[in-house]
Amino acid sequence: MYEALQKVISSYGLVSGFAVIGATMWLSYWISQRFTQGRLHGSAIAIFLGLLLAYFGGLFTGGKKGLVDISVLSGIGLMGGAMLRDFAIVATAFGVNIDELKRAGVPGVISLLFGIGSSFVAGVVVALAFGYTDAVSLTTIGAGAVTYIVGPVTGAAIGASSEVMALSIAAGLVKAILVMIATPFVAPYIGLNNPRTAVIFGGLMGTSSGVAAGLAATDPKLVPYGCLTAAFYTALGCLLGPSLLFFIVRGIAA
Repeated sequence: MYEALQKVISSYGLVSGFAVIGATMWLSYWISQRFTQGRLHGSAIAIFLGLLLAYFGGLFTGGKKGLVDISVLSGIGLMGGAMLRDFAIVATAFGVNIDELKRAGVPGVISLLFGIGSSFVAGVVVALAFGYTDAVSLTTIGAGAVTYIVGPVTGAAIGASSEVMALSIAAGLVKAILVMIATPFVAPYIGLNNPRTAVIFGGLMGTSSGVAAGLAATDPKLVPYGCLTAAFYTALGCLLGPSLLFFIVRGIAA
């Protein structure tokens, strides 16, 4: 019975991959609602669980590809591959309405540029502190501090190693969790109580899951305004990371 089930799962790896991802997402959102009342977004928990599973998968199999090294879970490799990842990024970028960004005004645009720049610089400084000196690694980890999506997209474009891309994802995940948790506490001190400041906040922080969860815990009515600029943040980061920001870092690090 077990051998027959294993053969079926191995033959339809993509189906089993969807099942594992679906179960992980369900568990993550259940944990979010049950133990954090939604303050810690389910997507952040799912990413953390994914990294944890990948670590133990590689540890127990002695391989280098995480859960993909387990034959019955090989379909996850396709789901997590560059093709579907880049498709999701492009779909997100094309789903944004430029007219909506215009309504955010000049402050929204400035917050986007300042938010990406400051997060990137912070990530590069941390990478330097941990001994990374080459332009590819510095750029990838810096891009990860922008968001956990921008990091691997940038790393794949400029040829970063899988270890560095994993670090970039971890950096973005830490940022997302901090934004989720800290937003309700700092909101009264920064005037985060109206749509205009929510738009600016979304542009400065950028991480969509962090901004959505943080604003939901602060005032649910502010979520659409913060997510408006946060949606552009990822797309703009994916554009600037492997191009302008990489050239700047390479010029300085050379």
